[in-house]
Amino acid sequence: AQLVESGGGLVQAGGSLRLSCALSGFSIDDYVIGWFRQAPGKELEAISCMSIDGSTRSKDSVEGRFTISYDYPKNTAYLQMNTLKPEDTAVYYCAADWSTECTLLRSGYRYWGQGTQVTVSA
Repeated sequence: AQLVESGGGLVQAGGSLRLSCALSGFSIDDYVIGWFRQAPGKELEAISCMSIDGSTRSKDSVEGRFTISYDYPKNTAYLQMNTLKPEDTAVYYCAADWSTECTLLRSGYRYWGQGTQVTVSA
């Protein structure tokens, strides 16, 4: 089982990025996906997750700005990030686990991607 993130980069404040998380070795139909981030000098922070039924959970700090979605034929999850702020600068990770209901807890995921850097300039 492998997850590969892409789509990170440098963007100005107020801009948008879409991160991708491609799954291989297992099907997105059977796994919940979570997105996390880690800023320099800070602990890993949960952002958003999606359960099997399509319901989502998000942290207040990104509610209304970040949206998680799936492309089932492509076996890929996405994190659409709008109205980006400098404080969103971090390495972003996607994670997966075999479950029906997602969690914003790190311990709820066994499979992790390698991370992709997002930098938001003021």
